[in-house]
Amino acid sequence: MRQFTFAAAILALGLTVSQSYHLQLLTFIGIHTLLALGLNMLMGYAGQISLGHAAFYGLGAYGTGILTVHWGFSPWAGLPLTLALTFVVAFLVALPMLKLSGYYLGMGTLGFGMIAFVVFREWSSLTGGDSGLVGIPALDVGGVSLSSGKAGYFLVWACVLLAFFACERVVDSRVGRALRAIHDSERAAAAMGIDTSRLKVWVFVFSALLASLAGFLYAHLVTFISPNSFDFLVSVRIVTMVVIGGMASIWGSLLGAAVLTILPEWLHVFTDYEMVVYGLILMTIMIFLPQGLTRGILDIHERSKRKDTAASSAPRS
Repeated sequence: MRQFTFAAAILALGLTVSQSYHLQLLTFIGIHTLLALGLNMLMGYAGQISLGHAAFYGLGAYGTGILTVHWGFSPWAGLPLTLALTFVVAFLVALPMLKLSGYYLGMGTLGFGMIAFVVFREWSSLTGGDSGLVGIPALDVGGVSLSSGKAGYFLVWACVLLAFFACERVVDSRVGRALRAIHDSERAAAAMGIDTSRLKVWVFVFSALLASLAGFLYAHLVTFISPNSFDFLVSVRIVTMVVIGGMASIWGSLLGAAVLTILPEWLHVFTDYEMVVYGLILMTIMIFLPQGLTRGILDIHERSKRKDTAASSAPRS
């Protein structure tokens, strides 16, 4: 029922919103939701810290960009190759990295993100370096462009709907329960017979593939990419989306992505202090709503209902 309502809301927005600016904003909320969904599966459900998620976002964007610009692939033919490349890289990174835990894992993923950023910037013969990669073709089907306006909006949100469906199926399955057990106590989960190493690698790769898909969509919507779109600050933004929306909450990923996409549009005056603003927002949420906006809003609603019930059932003099 929730998915049907969600799909209906997406359809209604796409049909009623006509201004290109608002459509573009909604489209980018969808791309950021894909990023937050993947990281929430890794951090919120499996409890594995990642500070380099922008690397896989960039891998999806540069993978499809290089295939289409330099080697003449069509975007649709390049998509499975880009996802396959991401799968291999994520798997190879996850094998040694996920033997770490806590802050050490965070520092390891941060290092990987920095290495990826340097590769994007310095391998200029393929990536264009600091000047960026131009000429990325727009997505189309039968000559009809899917990379602008309503078509781009519906394409991105169709991918988000599929990602929501996949994540909900995982969360409600035995795998989801095993991931939550790993989050609570990896040793206890292993003692119960859960293959913790395999599941951690699996969820890491899954989150990387969602980020790569977001990068693919971003590259063909914008048709230009540069290393600065995938730096450490972007990884911080993705983590902030997850924390603000709510850890271990699929719908929180949507809320966090929406807030962190819309907020910069209202805070142009703080452009030079972006990290400070994000830090203050994160501190405020962690202090007053430690479980994120989604759980916090639900708790406030439940408390309000209890107060109304208590008031209505109280004896009147």
